[in-house]
Amino acid sequence: MRTPAFLFTLLTATALSAQPTAITGTHIRAHTKFLSSDLLEGRGVGSRGGDLATDYLATQFALSGLKPAGDQGTFFQAVPMVGVATEKSAQLALVKGGERVPLTWQDDFVGVTQRQQKQEEFEAEAVFVGHGITAPEFDWDDYRGIDVKGKIVVLFTNEPPSEDPKFFGGRALTYYGRWTYKYEQATRKGAIACIIVHTTPTAGYSWEVVRNSWGKEDPQMVLENGQTAMGLAGWVTRKAGDRLFAHLGKTVDDMVKLADTRGFKPMPLNIKLAAKLPTAVRPIASRNVVGFVEGSDPVLKNEAVVFSAHWDHLGIGVPVNGDAIYNGAVDNATGCATLLEIARVWAALPVKPRRSAIFLAVTAEESGLRGAEYYGLHPFIPTGKHALNVNYDALYPFGRTKDVVVTGAERTTVWPTVQDIARRFNLIIAPDARPEQGLYYRSDHFSLARVGVPAFSVKMGNELRSGSRSGDDFFVEFNSKNYHQPSDEYKESWDFAGMEELARFGMTIALEVANQDKLPTWNPGDEFLPARVASGVK
Repeated sequence: MRTPAFLFTLLTATALSAQPTAITGTHIRAHTKFLSSDLLEGRGVGSRGGDLATDYLATQFALSGLKPAGDQGTFFQAVPMVGVATEKSAQLALVKGGERVPLTWQDDFVGVTQRQQKQEEFEAEAVFVGHGITAPEFDWDDYRGIDVKGKIVVLFTNEPPSEDPKFFGGRALTYYGRWTYKYEQATRKGAIACIIVHTTPTAGYSWEVVRNSWGKEDPQMVLENGQTAMGLAGWVTRKAGDRLFAHLGKTVDDMVKLADTRGFKPMPLNIKLAAKLPTAVRPIASRNVVGFVEGSDPVLKNEAVVFSAHWDHLGIGVPVNGDAIYNGAVDNATGCATLLEIARVWAALPVKPRRSAIFLAVTAEESGLRGAEYYGLHPFIPTGKHALNVNYDALYPFGRTKDVVVTGAERTTVWPTVQDIARRFNLIIAPDARPEQGLYYRSDHFSLARVGVPAFSVKMGNELRSGSRSGDDFFVEFNSKNYHQPSDEYKESWDFAGMEELARFGMTIALEVANQDKLPTWNPGDEFLPARVASGVK
């Protein structure tokens, strides 16, 4: 006879609040400090520091009593990748007749070939395609009436602005606005290259962030036989964009306005772009780290809730004020530290929940969520057996807040549970304060959502419980000064009380779901529901 779900929830919740197994900010601090130390050299994918980080994560899983859920009885899931790094001698030039205007690597342009070959060279016509979006449900096609095969498409990231939530999500950025979509769609259209013209408003971050992310080795998934890929996935600065558009008598601001206008039609730029890209290519044996705690129900233990966080950051890159190590303390040593602490407490519960729990630290998030994507295609158990994914990414060390952000939870049948637990924690569920950033589509939960798993990240809100500043003040300061910079470093002055609370909050949600009779799913009409149904969940 099975123990009723409510009794399991009561027993596990009681165990959670008991010492010494309760979640503590002290443990989260210790993990954050080590994972963001200079010893790990920024946790670059395919680097010594990345190997040290994954060894540390696997060791902590083992010490906590988790069972291996990786390859061949280990905690490691191999993610076969290729490291592609554009050499500093790379050339990109604007060509008009006999005139060539060279652009300078990192100052004017960055990018990589996606063909994974040591030399990429081409010259082709440039075509402006607005935001590079084909969205029939919104009657929008930036490629309408033009063939871009063998050509270079030039575009802006983001999407047409609107206050109407039924049109590209209103203020909220959809996947159509993400740079990953731009390159994917350009590839589908047969373009030889795709160049994004950077502006801070359209991208949501500065050129320095783009340069630091794209001016280094890019870990790419190994191309399959016959798979098409672009010669260059690149970015240029606003200044370089003005040069591109000058041949039409336009500026970057003029072209943004055109791209935002309904009825936009793609247009040739009346110039060619010539690229010569010497490239270093090497195989990378990167890995996800996966452990699990078996559930107590003889049937439901074959299903699982999943906690995730990405372990990678930018490694060693362009020096800033003499510092070349991109430590990634907030992004995402904090998330990994929270994952480790939840794993420790979950494994120590004297009464295990009915469903199992999977703890997943993924690689190559900074390169386009590639580690999470790989896990979604090669899961430990079928994706239809995944009940929920709770993700942690870039938690801010400014203490406890009165509110919490769980964007995407409202799209799932878990939403009533999330609301109830927020009330128990005396937390207000706040809307995404920056919907135009498209954060839902920028973290690893998105890769699991794409294969149907109800998934969202747990983030801090803006209303601090103490102090005169708001969380938004901290975010703006971090985003402008530290995001993807060497200055994202651990500080002893940090307050981990908020992370402790978010860990407890996310774990409590997962405990409830792990003990419920029915698997959660997406709400009717949601974009991820078809994948959930295809995985066998009704």
